[in-house]
Amino acid sequence: MALDTASLSRYRLDRAKEDLTAAISNHKEGLFKASINRSYYAIFHCIRAVNITKGFDSSKHAQVIAYFNRYFVHTGEFARNTYKLIDKAYRIRERCDYQDFFLASREDSEAQIECAKEFIRVSEEYLNKKLEIQTGSSSGTEMTDAKSGQKQDTTESNS
Repeated sequence: MALDTASLSRYRLDRAKEDLTAAISNHKEGLFKASINRSYYAIFHCIRAVNITKGFDSSKHAQVIAYFNRYFVHTGEFARNTYKLIDKAYRIRERCDYQDFFLASREDSEAQIECAKEFIRVSEEYLNKKLEIQTGSSSGTEMTDAKSGQKQDTTESNS
């Protein structure tokens, strides 16, 4: 089932909020690595929600982040310091997930949650403005698949 851009973007934003809720729950339970992981994914899903407004999608983290930085941070649509926030979240999540014996602290977890909260806030603000403008245009868009480089139509067909 193909979704229009606005619906897909909103779905991804909701998924980010769900990940943030899981991060907070994990943090309260003392599961700091899991909390950091979910906080990172909250940020990642926000980035994907924003990227789809320009028709870009990928499951590869590096591609998603690079596209966002090129077309949203470097253009001034998001603050310059956004790149550092994303990079820091990515790096600590990798250490938590892949580095043996990495000890995630309560403070690391709290900081990551706060970054995710802020990123969701600014992403939601951006998307509300962007999608309000797009609502007046067509309901779908072409999307570029990062793997194949081919355009895909995201509008639902009535056939």
